[in-house]
Amino acid sequence: MQIKLGFYGAARNVTGSKYYLEADGHKFLVDCGLYQERFLKDRNWEPFPINPHSLDAVLLTHAHIDHCGLLPKLVREGFNGRIYCTDATADIAKIMLTDSARLQQEDALNKKMRHEQEGRKAHFPEMPLYTEKDAEDCYPLFHPVPYGRTIQLADGLEAVFHDAGHVLGSSSLMLRADRNGETRRILFSGDVGRRNRPILRDPTLFKEADYIIIESTYGDRLHEDGDKIADELAEVINSTVVNGGNIVVPSFALERSQEILYYMNELLLANRIPHIMVFFDSPMAVSITEIFEEHLDLFDKEAREIIRSGKSPFSFPGLTRVSTTDESKAINWITGSVMIIAGSGMCNGGRIKHHLVSNISRKESTILFVGYQAVGTLGRQIVDGAKIVRILGKKYRVKARIAQMNGFSAHADRNELLQWLSSIRNQPRGIFITHGEEGASASLADAVREKFGWKVSVPQYKDEVTLD
Repeated sequence: MQIKLGFYGAARNVTGSKYYLEADGHKFLVDCGLYQERFLKDRNWEPFPINPHSLDAVLLTHAHIDHCGLLPKLVREGFNGRIYCTDATADIAKIMLTDSARLQQEDALNKKMRHEQEGRKAHFPEMPLYTEKDAEDCYPLFHPVPYGRTIQLADGLEAVFHDAGHVLGSSSLMLRADRNGETRRILFSGDVGRRNRPILRDPTLFKEADYIIIESTYGDRLHEDGDKIADELAEVINSTVVNGGNIVVPSFALERSQEILYYMNELLLANRIPHIMVFFDSPMAVSITEIFEEHLDLFDKEAREIIRSGKSPFSFPGLTRVSTTDESKAINWITGSVMIIAGSGMCNGGRIKHHLVSNISRKESTILFVGYQAVGTLGRQIVDGAKIVRILGKKYRVKARIAQMNGFSAHADRNELLQWLSSIRNQPRGIFITHGEEGASASLADAVREKFGWKVSVPQYKDEVTLD
């Protein structure tokens, strides 16, 4: 069995995860993600490098939009096979894709109106990349599979999803291909989570693999000590309240929002922070939190014990789950300090932009970032120290305190990725470093060579290799 592997996304960049696998004429994608870096968004509009009609299946590692966000376009252009993933991933991806489609439609309309008013030509098309109907057309194709169950993809080719510990339902994917009496094991890391984190179980470790495709989002850096998260969060909240400002948290709807609620609950129970009003202003995050509560079997021991005691780790007095746009707008009329958790996490869409407009020029307020900010996003501009930023077509001076807590990250850092690889006992035939900015990928590649002496490469966009 000849196996061809193509890198059609997240190659020397972070988003747009998309890997092509061909084995004896059978064709598959591992992930089908949306590009979110502004300078790469044109790729979202390009025709797929593989004819969607020819694909047998998509194997989806998890529901983050940079891994599943182009599925509606793939289906609209002819894909009609199965989308394999875990049950929790299927539940969450449906919410994520519908929300993404709604944002695509709203952004296209707002952009068109703004360009007409300004009398200028758009750089990107003014039509949505896909619609809510396109997203809904994906739903019947989802085929949930439990962790550990073998999927027979073709004669001599099977796949198994394993818990990646990154977000609810996230997976590392092990493919086994039989060729001439030999077996080749191809391991896709997905996004690797961190050990000893709240809510989720630790990432699965693997003993053997012939080829490994591993992410490198934080391949060139180390996270802050996770034990200090509560202390740092308390400091940000307490100092901002003293200054009379608001705490605005651009947060990813999946996992990060739930972790923030978890830590807020702990701090409030211990009376370490004022009992201020907290607004969970993301309908998508609210819906995903409800899905968390339906998949308690995926929680770690500590989280299950909290729930068995009759408490929810995602709820506390003073928390308001905001639904309507009018309720969201009304938050900015409240006097006194409040905390606002809103999407999107990189500030490239959603309600967070409106809360930034109301707070980013207030020196009393704090904008608290709790996740990775991709190059070219508004969030990255802010954390990199921009003095003036453009939001919703207007420019604003950045006067608010800008804080960043990397300890919240759901991605393994450099040492944690090396530790994850350390469980492999055999000598792999090849390691491919993906899903990271070019410097981060190169740094992790050097570390893998130095530590293990393995053959490592950092593929470029559209590179293809044949696995022997």
